[in-house]
Amino acid sequence: MSQNGNGRISSLDGLRGLAAGIVLIHHASLIAEPWIDPAGWALLTQSPLKLLLAGSEAVMVFFVLSGMVVVLPALRPGFSWARYYPARLIRLYVPVIAALGAAALLVQLIPRDASTMPENSWMQDAQATSVSAGDVLSQMTLLRSNYPIDNVLWSLRWELFFSLLLPLYLWAALRIRRFAVPAAGLAVILMFVGRATGESALAYLPVFLLGTLIAVRFADLRAWAERPRVRRALPWLSVIACVLLIASWLARPITAGTAAADVLWALAGAGAALLVVLALVWPGARRVLDIRPMQWLGRVSFSLYLVHAPILASLCYLLGAEQWWLACLIGIPLSLAVAALFHALVERQAQDLARQAGTIGAALAERAHVRRIGAARRVALARAD
Repeated sequence: MSQNGNGRISSLDGLRGLAAGIVLIHHASLIAEPWIDPAGWALLTQSPLKLLLAGSEAVMVFFVLSGMVVVLPALRPGFSWARYYPARLIRLYVPVIAALGAAALLVQLIPRDASTMPENSWMQDAQATSVSAGDVLSQMTLLRSNYPIDNVLWSLRWELFFSLLLPLYLWAALRIRRFAVPAAGLAVILMFVGRATGESALAYLPVFLLGTLIAVRFADLRAWAERPRVRRALPWLSVIACVLLIASWLARPITAGTAAADVLWALAGAGAALLVVLALVWPGARRVLDIRPMQWLGRVSFSLYLVHAPILASLCYLLGAEQWWLACLIGIPLSLAVAALFHALVERQAQDLARQAGTIGAALAERAHVRRIGAARRVALARAD
């Protein structure tokens, strides 16, 4: 298993990059959807081709990845919560604030009239047509349920909640690690219940637990994958993972509007978890995910995720709804270029600032600990006298 210069698992970076690219293509496809005949759209979304457009499912992959990679450092000796919290919050919020500010500026600069967009389309229903300071500030908190200025921020809300609840996730995962498979099954059941009842927290927060369970069983998974029979089965397991990921789409003509659709939606979480496991243990997956384009995408994946939707939407309004194809043709490479720039100018600075804040937090906690020890010694000496 190869690691990059930052000590990160390179195949997971590649998987993150692949997921970010799929989200980009997914949103471009939503712009195109009103202009594609129903039969063509069904072919794209109810066949294996859906893997290329599986944006919501790619977000589940993000959640599983976060559940794993955020937990791994917490399992190592010397981990400090005083270092973790300021670093993690800055790592999330600084890029979000910058991306939201840029997206709000685009809304102000490029006139938007929702009536010029196709009825009931992503462009009409999910994009802000005006902004106010209050809108920007409220969406900046990541505590809202909707984010029309930069609508991908809905997932960062759950990333924030997971980050704050990490001690609880870690505590639970360590205590049920021997029963990781049934615990993962329970997480998928909770996802189904959340989906069926409309409780978003119940639908999405268990996905992070899947990644946390992978983290606490990391060594066991690697040993399991070394077994000859398992190694031979890994390619077939990848097929199963992909089917689970898009099963709700493949079965949509039959299950639409039924409880079975919610069951299949929840199984996408299991598919996402399997893909993460495969990225860790299957040499074939690692070879693909370690290639330079995937690694580059992985490096800028967070930036790409944050900036692409406002760019696509702004181009569509600028060029006009009927020029959707041109908006996508320009928007996809432009999003990649802006992501690289955003990564260099914003995200890397946020990473540096997060490290500095973490160091300060750890130092303050250590100083407070030393003071508590000193105070306890003074009390003990006073009692001895």
